[in-house]
Amino acid sequence: MDRNELDPSVPSATEVKKIPLIIKVYAVLCILSGVGTLPSVAAFMWRVITALINGNAAANLGDNTLVAVGLIVAGIMLSAASAVILIIFGLDLIKNQRRNAARLSYILIAFTVVELLVDVMLQGIGPFLLRPAIQLGILVALSTTVDPTLRQERELQRRLQEMLDRDAAAEGMLGRDETGEGYIKLNYFNLFWVFFVCCILGLIAEDIWHMTVNDPGVYQNRAGMLFGPFSPIYGFGAVLMTMVLNRFYKKNPIIIFLVSALLGASFEVFVGWFMQTAFGVVSWSYSHITLFGMPDPLVVLTGGRTCTGFACLWGLGGLIWIKLLLPRLLKLINMIPWKSRYSATVIFTVIMLVDGVMTLQSLDYWYQRVNGTEPDIPVAQFYGEHFDNEYMENRFQSMTMSPKDATRM
Repeated sequence: MDRNELDPSVPSATEVKKIPLIIKVYAVLCILSGVGTLPSVAAFMWRVITALINGNAAANLGDNTLVAVGLIVAGIMLSAASAVILIIFGLDLIKNQRRNAARLSYILIAFTVVELLVDVMLQGIGPFLLRPAIQLGILVALSTTVDPTLRQERELQRRLQEMLDRDAAAEGMLGRDETGEGYIKLNYFNLFWVFFVCCILGLIAEDIWHMTVNDPGVYQNRAGMLFGPFSPIYGFGAVLMTMVLNRFYKKNPIIIFLVSALLGASFEVFVGWFMQTAFGVVSWSYSHITLFGMPDPLVVLTGGRTCTGFACLWGLGGLIWIKLLLPRLLKLINMIPWKSRYSATVIFTVIMLVDGVMTLQSLDYWYQRVNGTEPDIPVAQFYGEHFDNEYMENRFQSMTMSPKDATRM
């Protein structure tokens, strides 16, 4: 009896097709890595417990012992969970269970991203980040090749999308969500240019705000990256706003305002906490802000990382963004010539990645110089010669460096 290709319970030809040998070799490495990680995690957990019992944690973890211990415990739990999932993931690859392997790859991608953030907060920037970074790259590649539905549909969708894009361009709807559920199509092309443009516009807006409200008539460089007129908090904030508010653009403005206020304030708190925890850097503080002469509850709850007034500004900004600015930005994005839009996106992505990596490294070595722990290696010497403390203080004028606020081990 012939197989019914339309029956979802029956494996398709793509699913039956064997996984390449190189991927199976990687699967074996995943299993070995997972098996080897579990006892290492258990041993490290025992060391942490012993240090806490003996009272040695404060000596090894610095001033913010509680936060550091919390991050270490979170990292241990994450490593243990990742190890178990990695073993199952490897077994699924060997057994040609493509769909299950694809699902697990998405979970591992999320876990690896969090692991990278925890490692940066505990140890800064270093070669130890290469392993999770390489694993992340491999998992992203596998997630788009192992999943049978993606493999079957990728070529067909590419050709279909080219036709749809040309039709949409002719109708003035290029970049819009054809389903009508959201305003903008949430693809990498659109989101990257939202990030790029808003990095610049956000910096301009912050400079104007500082010169007119915070310190009238005084210019201060508020840039957030080593090179260029970029402030990535506004770029990432705009991407986050776009992704969350995309399906709210037809909703009641009050709902949009409230969602934007909650989202923006939460994002501001997380970024401020991450930068202070990882690098000892404080870029803003609302500790002096009051609410009608009384302590602002948001200031108290967040340690001065956000306040009620700026939460309201985030809410108003989100409303203006989704209703007025995003439609106009989409028109601007669509002005990029058709034949060069993908190559331009790749080129500027590489530029922003290099700028981002060098920014994090420069902050890390700035921290180490101030803390007196700078290693005597060529990379540290390069940053010390070209981006010394004086350069960093002048470039990042809104930042203050205080190593004791970090949670480095």
